[in-house]
Amino acid sequence: MISRRLHPAWLVAAVAFVALVGAAGFRATPSVMLQPLHEEFGWSLGTISAAVSVNLLLFGLTAPFAAALMEKLGLRRVVAGALVLVSAGSGLTVFMQQSWQLILCWGVLVGLGTGSMALGFVAVVANRWFVARRGLVVGVLTAGGAAGQLVFLPLLARLTGDHGWRVAALTVAAVALSVVPLVWWRLRDRRPTWA
Repeated sequence: MISRRLHPAWLVAAVAFVALVGAAGFRATPSVMLQPLHEEFGWSLGTISAAVSVNLLLFGLTAPFAAALMEKLGLRRVVAGALVLVSAGSGLTVFMQQSWQLILCWGVLVGLGTGSMALGFVAVVANRWFVARRGLVVGVLTAGGAAGQLVFLPLLARLTGDHGWRVAALTVAAVALSVVPLVWWRLRDRRPTWA
């Protein structure tokens, strides 16, 4: 009799996919908050866009270092820490009064957090857990990064329009934090020897 049990590698890939979808959505969230922040605080769109620029810069610069950290500290710790950074960065924005606080929260914290869950993360998961279907997994996980914006941005734009940018920011914080237990439970650092 052939066992049809799901291989643990696919569970790791599924959790990685959820984290990547979220990371892409979290990274792109400030784009729906530009106008509400401008209207509330009177900051120029250039000043608000500076936070987005810092976010994108750190997103790109963090990825290779995050992959090295994953090798040293493990996937679970780095991804859980990245999600906590995103949650903190998004949640703290509801208390901000100055534009530099936006740059710190959305630019630095969210940029570092989402950058830690970028293509380096995809490569580590695929290389550690897959051999025969590595290309398929890389493709699906990479698509998850693109899908995150398609999933989250319309929802966050609706939340921002109906309830204000603070509700959207707190939603991002809550969603990022809610993924941490899933990551801690299922995202294994190493492939088990019995697999």
